[in-house]
Amino acid sequence: MSHSLLSDANQRLEKALQYVAVDEDVAERLRFPKASLIVSIPVRMDNGTLRIFQGYRVRYDDSRGPTKGGVRYHPGVTLDEVQSLAFWMTFKCAVLNLPFGGAKGGITLNPKELSKFELERLTRGYVDAIADFIGPDVDIPAPDVYTNQMVMGWMMDQYSIIQRKITPAVVTGKPVSMGGSLGRETATAMGAFFVMQAALVRMKRNPKDTTVAVQGFGNAGATIAELLFSAGYKVVAVSDSKGGVFAAEGLDIPSLRHMKDSTRTLKAVYCKGTVCNQVEHTVITNAQLLELDVDILVPAALENQITAENGDRIQARYIFEVANGPITSEADTILETKGIQVFPDILVNAGGVTVSYFEWVQNRNGLYWTLEEVNDRLEKSITLEAERIWAIAQDLNISMRTAAYVHALNRLGDAIKAKGTRDYYIN
Repeated sequence: MSHSLLSDANQRLEKALQYVAVDEDVAERLRFPKASLIVSIPVRMDNGTLRIFQGYRVRYDDSRGPTKGGVRYHPGVTLDEVQSLAFWMTFKCAVLNLPFGGAKGGITLNPKELSKFELERLTRGYVDAIADFIGPDVDIPAPDVYTNQMVMGWMMDQYSIIQRKITPAVVTGKPVSMGGSLGRETATAMGAFFVMQAALVRMKRNPKDTTVAVQGFGNAGATIAELLFSAGYKVVAVSDSKGGVFAAEGLDIPSLRHMKDSTRTLKAVYCKGTVCNQVEHTVITNAQLLELDVDILVPAALENQITAENGDRIQARYIFEVANGPITSEADTILETKGIQVFPDILVNAGGVTVSYFEWVQNRNGLYWTLEEVNDRLEKSITLEAERIWAIAQDLNISMRTAAYVHALNRLGDAIKAKGTRDYYIN
């Protein structure tokens, strides 16, 4: 296998295999995706021209149930990236003990260049192309980078048109009015917040004395920044794709988020009512944010942000991966040597898929839960698994990332073994 995101992701699998007693069949099954689909999506643009977009859907492993995973719209989407994301989803679902396997999808484009009409036609065309590859009992898409409730609503509607019946459980992350779950939009950040709270209690950290930098001010990043701010943490830096802002005394996150939502620009401001005044701050790059001397670093953007090139310059004491794969395997080794504790993506950002599971269950039962019930179930589930992973890490004297993979491998191994492995057939 050539060097790629997927081969890098597999390094985590190989490391974890040293600490588990699973059949060799398990490792072999998990090194490769079960099925990968590449589709061409023709879209009639608003000006009458025809454009062809490349789309992907990957089902990585379904040993534990139908596959589950988001769909991202981004110029950097490739088959390799989608396969890697599906790999991580496989382990993420096992970590949270969800009855799902891992999947992912994407379309290569810059969604900011398309009108809303063009995005709808693209989305419906994508569903037309992959309709035989997905389904409530086969593979369930969800939102990811640059997709949202509206996009999921279009997907559900198009699939229902094809099936000639209303099928809400085919996707999650839908609008509540179409069968979506309360709490799904903030689930990734909420789950990360619960993990951080549990971990920092163990570290005996006082929120008001704890500085935080958040890379990525999209849905998950902005929400986790606001949750931390509300809990008393000192959020000193945030950034989006264009750059970031830093203020040593801390930023007023609700005001900053209001400015970003209303103007699409990231500025350090303090708002009182509808009046916002700019406050003293330093403009920084995304690279500079990653290297700040803070207690907690939260990468909440894209993969491969901390690599062998900048690993030595990372100064944070703790890193909580809200993004998928923001740290390469080479950088993991550097950070571990430096004594920086990394809490891995397959645990930290698993709130999204957990509440997606809740939505799927509610769709199939026709019984819907309150926001309080959703958040309570999420907190109990993700905190329980965080404690189990912490115990594995302490018992085996390994990193939290490797412990999370060990935890997932034990569950995946049991499911694969139940269908028959080498030991069954030769003994």
